[in-house]
Amino acid sequence: MTEPMTVTALDKTFDPAGIEAKWYAHWEENGLFRPERPDATPFTIVNPPPNVTGSLHIGHALDNTLQDVVIRYERLRGKDALWVVGTDHAGIATQMVVERQMEARQDKRTNYTREQFVEKVWEWKAESGGTITGQLRRLGCSMDWSREQFTMDPHFTRAVVKVFVDLYNQGLIYRDKRLVNWDPKLKTAISDLEVETREINGSFWHFKYPLSDGSGHIMVATTRPETMLADMAVAVNPNDERYKPLLDRGATVTLPITGREIPIVADEHADPELGSGAVKITPGHDFNDFEVGKRAGFKAADMLNMLDAEARVCQTADGLIPSEFLGMDRFEARKRVVEILDADGLLDKVEDRVIQTPYGDRGGVVIEPWLTDQWYVDAEKLAQAPLHAVRTGQIEIVPKSWEKTFFNWMENIQPWCVSRQLWWGHRIPAWYADDGSVYVAENEEAAYALYRHSRESGNPSDGQEMDPRLRGNDEGKLTRDEDVLDTWFSSALWPFATLGWPEEDLPSPSGEGPGVGALDQAQGMGHTPTPTPPLKGRGSTLLARHYPNDLLISGFDILFFWDARMAMQGIHFMKEVPWKRLYLHGLVRAADGQKMSKSKGNVVDPLGLIDQYGADALRFFMAAMESQGRDVKMDEKRVEGYRNFATKLWNAARFCQSNGIGASRSIAAPAATSAVNRWIIGEVVETVAALDKAMADLRFDAAANAIYHFVWNQFCDWYIELIKGSFDDETKAVAGWVLDQILVMLHPFMPFVTEELWSKLGERPYELIVAQWLKPEAKVDAEAKAEVEWLIALIGNLRGAKAELGIAPGARLTAYLADPSDATRAVIGRNAAAIDRLARLDAIRFEAAPAGPAMQVGAGDAMLAIPLEGVIDITAEKARLEKALATSLKERDSLGKRLENPAFVEKAKPEAVDKARADHALHAAEAERLAAALARLG
Repeated sequence: MTEPMTVTALDKTFDPAGIEAKWYAHWEENGLFRPERPDATPFTIVNPPPNVTGSLHIGHALDNTLQDVVIRYERLRGKDALWVVGTDHAGIATQMVVERQMEARQDKRTNYTREQFVEKVWEWKAESGGTITGQLRRLGCSMDWSREQFTMDPHFTRAVVKVFVDLYNQGLIYRDKRLVNWDPKLKTAISDLEVETREINGSFWHFKYPLSDGSGHIMVATTRPETMLADMAVAVNPNDERYKPLLDRGATVTLPITGREIPIVADEHADPELGSGAVKITPGHDFNDFEVGKRAGFKAADMLNMLDAEARVCQTADGLIPSEFLGMDRFEARKRVVEILDADGLLDKVEDRVIQTPYGDRGGVVIEPWLTDQWYVDAEKLAQAPLHAVRTGQIEIVPKSWEKTFFNWMENIQPWCVSRQLWWGHRIPAWYADDGSVYVAENEEAAYALYRHSRESGNPSDGQEMDPRLRGNDEGKLTRDEDVLDTWFSSALWPFATLGWPEEDLPSPSGEGPGVGALDQAQGMGHTPTPTPPLKGRGSTLLARHYPNDLLISGFDILFFWDARMAMQGIHFMKEVPWKRLYLHGLVRAADGQKMSKSKGNVVDPLGLIDQYGADALRFFMAAMESQGRDVKMDEKRVEGYRNFATKLWNAARFCQSNGIGASRSIAAPAATSAVNRWIIGEVVETVAALDKAMADLRFDAAANAIYHFVWNQFCDWYIELIKGSFDDETKAVAGWVLDQILVMLHPFMPFVTEELWSKLGERPYELIVAQWLKPEAKVDAEAKAEVEWLIALIGNLRGAKAELGIAPGARLTAYLADPSDATRAVIGRNAAAIDRLARLDAIRFEAAPAGPAMQVGAGDAMLAIPLEGVIDITAEKARLEKALATSLKERDSLGKRLENPAFVEKAKPEAVDKARADHALHAAEAERLAAALARLG
């Protein structure tokens, strides 16, 4: 005989809080998030590194839940599953946080040296920078915390610097004077993707620009009058007949206020159908004008810049801006320009307009297109390999519908501005000599070597490499670039730099940031760039095993911020795609479909939901609602419903435990003879197959719904009911095995409750998190399936019929079935006890029903007649049903007419139309149900 297993009685009440804290600590402390599996097939996901300033929001909850579902699933399947975790230094956001804290103490950044300020940021990170990592733990994310990364760690910084230097030496990074999106509050350039467009009530001013020869004027219109102080041309369409005489004679206009004489140029940017057909051109302050200016022959270095870094008016190169404007805020300058032109009779009219206005998503002020020297990546060249990878299937984008968006953006990609005017971040590894020549190197010593070599060879900044030499008397002749790199530049290296590239052997992070000057010290640990060899033949290093990653899961909103840039850098430096599949999920929206925002007051705190319903319930909601290509609408009632689902499983396990059902000793299905046991084993087989297919297709909703349906309906509602009172050894073995299969299948979605149940149902050689995925080694028994489904149909239909007709659920009735098939007769005979107990039928007589009113209940090929004489008042019940049916039909038809009215559908608020459709469907279904109930009465 085998020894009895130790079983710990389950608490009567399911309480998530205590369970979650206990199990997460146990998993992490015992290294179970990445068990030692050197011979297993690797599976890798990298987490989109959240900002070190961040805290868990509902989007993080969705994104990380989906990743954890996948990583737990693959871990159960025996993979060497690595989920790379870490945080991003978030240049702008982090510097803003620290500066705000300084302002609260009447202090400011400029009171310190750069090194002192950077040290303060490291101090802030040590004290407050780990908020979100603790919150990810609360969500149940099974990340490899032993290898937690930070984008400013020394090993990561070395990778960032090497990439910059290599790209520079390859001609793929360069310095250029171009327009950038300038944030006057933060005083830094930001990317196009960090600009949000708002609709602002504004004006459209129409001005007369006098022709220089005194022959008249040309009319222009603008939403930014102040920029006229730096106008360099007026553009008209070359095919606009009105202006051909002006173009033919090379006419010019004299710019009001400054008196600058500027040309009239031909350019198709000017639309003859829009306004006067003439547009003012300010190449130093408008992106379209910048391109027109280049086509007109203006060099970027000659384009006028009339604003300083704080968007205050400064003197232009020609010195023609009147002194009264100097130092004036751009919007004050706007008012003054309008006043002067109006007084001079040059203001023709003003139109009120809604203006699409760019704002910085961090600084919150209007963005100014600003002409400045910045560092750029040749994104067009780097984009070609990712485009090819997606087109050839090396990278699969899921859902496929996002491919078109990806192609469109990548095919029209602009140079990527990667320099930021901040102190916190990866400082650009470039040094300048007095003559303006630049030396890009991995450290200062190497920069001086390049400087000396160029000086001796007479070929400044030729980019040639040589062994670093001592600076000697050259010290102090080079100045380090003040800027830092765009945060997305460093995070683009995440799939491979986190795995030890370029050294391959990654040191164990200490979890503590460096002190004073640590950033420069880390960058000084670089080495001479060498070509990146292909991965093949590198052995079993972490990098070779886990690059390329298997899957990336991210929101579609960072497809170009991060995903596309990882593809560029990964393919360029590793010669392989960074991941084989890219899954893009939607946004989590408020219940009414609106985007969540603090200003609207509709933001949902995931931690509050976890406190109220448990992490398992929130996770299951996220997975079940994630349908490819759609946003997730927040619905707290459904989160509560999934908490009830966990409670139902808990109570089912308690019931099993109280009846001697515990942990299974077999991975394969036990032998079974009874139909109900053979049926439930077949249901497990089908559910596993459905779950595996859904996970292979990344259909999280289908996977969650498959396991939900099996647990709630098949196991709890039917199997447990059918086996009550019949707990023989076979049934105990099968029930225990099925319960184990449930815990394994459900674990990726609800890790906490499943691990707790796993531990309490009997002694186990291992925790559920590292258990083996299901191998039922069984088939669906068609005969058993048909028998049990017939039984379920009979019981379910009879219960529904009783409810429709107002018959008490416990009322015992007699059924009649004339001429049953042999199969039906046999099923009834084998399940008489269950029919009596669950259907509350004291008998099924194989004969015609007596005359009189009866309800008809179907099951399979059988239609049972159940006499109602003496059971209910037939006349009164008919009257009740007819009245209710009439009401439902009236409501259904009224709503139907409203929905057929185009005026309602097109003009009403979307939420009103949605409600009308939902109400119409509800009344239609109710009418159908009531009609069926009447039909039962004959």
